[in-house]
Amino acid sequence: MSDRTTTKAPAPEPAAPSASRHVDAGDEGYSKDLKSRHINMIAIGGAIGTGLFLGAGGRLAGAGPSLAIAYAVCGIFAFFVVRALGELVLYRPSSGAFVSYAREFMGEKGAYTAGWLYFLNWSTTTVADITAAATYAHFWAMFSSVPQWILALIALSVVLAANLISVKYFGEMEFWFSIVKVAALAIFMVVGIWLVATSHEIDGHTPGLNSITDNGGIFPLGMLPMLLVVQGVVFAYASVELCGVAAGETENPAAIMPKAINSIMWRVGIFYVGSVVLLALLLPYTAYSGDQSPFVTVFDKLGVPGAAGIMNLVVLTAALSSLNSGLYSTGRILRSMAMAGSAPKFTARMNKGKVPYGGVLFTAAFGVAGVFLNYRMPGEAFEIVLNLASIGILGTWAMVMICSLLFWRRAQRGEVERPGYKLPWAPYTQIVTLVFLVTVLVLMWSDGGVGRTTVMFLPAIAAALVGGWFLVRRRVAELATRD
Repeated sequence: MSDRTTTKAPAPEPAAPSASRHVDAGDEGYSKDLKSRHINMIAIGGAIGTGLFLGAGGRLAGAGPSLAIAYAVCGIFAFFVVRALGELVLYRPSSGAFVSYAREFMGEKGAYTAGWLYFLNWSTTTVADITAAATYAHFWAMFSSVPQWILALIALSVVLAANLISVKYFGEMEFWFSIVKVAALAIFMVVGIWLVATSHEIDGHTPGLNSITDNGGIFPLGMLPMLLVVQGVVFAYASVELCGVAAGETENPAAIMPKAINSIMWRVGIFYVGSVVLLALLLPYTAYSGDQSPFVTVFDKLGVPGAAGIMNLVVLTAALSSLNSGLYSTGRILRSMAMAGSAPKFTARMNKGKVPYGGVLFTAAFGVAGVFLNYRMPGEAFEIVLNLASIGILGTWAMVMICSLLFWRRAQRGEVERPGYKLPWAPYTQIVTLVFLVTVLVLMWSDGGVGRTTVMFLPAIAAALVGGWFLVRRRVAELATRD
């Protein structure tokens, strides 16, 4: 194992790292094959997923046009998170991303917590993604008779194979997945703007501001539904942090990352907020439902042949893109943890393609468990795992902001130097974002039902993290004293 600057500490509790520039042993051995186009499209893909393509329909029906405000507010905080991570990446690029930064600023306990929360997010999201892919595939007649668990297994196998070959294959796959998603949204927006500008009738309704004003205004059901829908909107932005993980496998992150991260803000404004505003202008909010993509709803009512099939392909692409990203990122995060002793040893192993195949396979194993879940409970599989993923997302974002705050404090003491690319308005930005994340938890509890059940998982997750730490802390301490 190569040298790290982690401060030596007596067993069983490793001390926090020193203030000098940290070197993460988990960063060695990777190729630098991700190009600027890969990183830019990964940044786009991370901000556009099934949360928009599929989830916006039910949220529009539940909150009305005010959904655009929820997307805008949550988009701002998502940007703060990825901008904070971007500053840390420019300070020290690492494939371990926020786990590596947590190790430097919070010690091994912080890295352990950040890493396993992230794994909780993506291991459960992997199950959700293959379940979604199998469900979408059933749309076409040629797959309708194929059992859902077989389709889930095929989706996992294809994406896993591409991930295990090399980072180039991951980058190319994610590049083209993102192209499909962006092209679909761009086409919809061009058509939607034309429909509004020409007042072209859709199923007997004339698009325009009257779609909002004649149907209860921006808040047709009041302010509370908009607040309650925030929890779902946050999860729509999950994986915006992916470009920070990918920075460790690009040749020149200092030149590529600022451009990619800054572009997230206007992309969010155009694709998320712009799309929802257009949807609200095209049809009354009551025309949408959670059972159908809102984009399919519009094209269906226009009578466009094949629109449903095309949009279903796009939504399927979004699910496969998310699966691809989850296997990639958790493989890198687990390797960083394994090199420090807080993840199973085999997750540190790399193959000839310089892919941490141990970590990728470990995550995929949970996908296999998801295949079994699809076999036993095909109707409930998606909702079961999505609840746990939500906790992982909030935890991951919180850890990024805590690391950013601790980095800012060290910079104030002159122990580290902030790069030119900074998170603006620190430390207030970090504090406000953390308050926002806690507020989301409160809203989840207030919503009752699934949201409250999700929050009730927190004590069990905390107990599992504490118990796990006691199992690995001796090995963590031994590796820290050996370096």
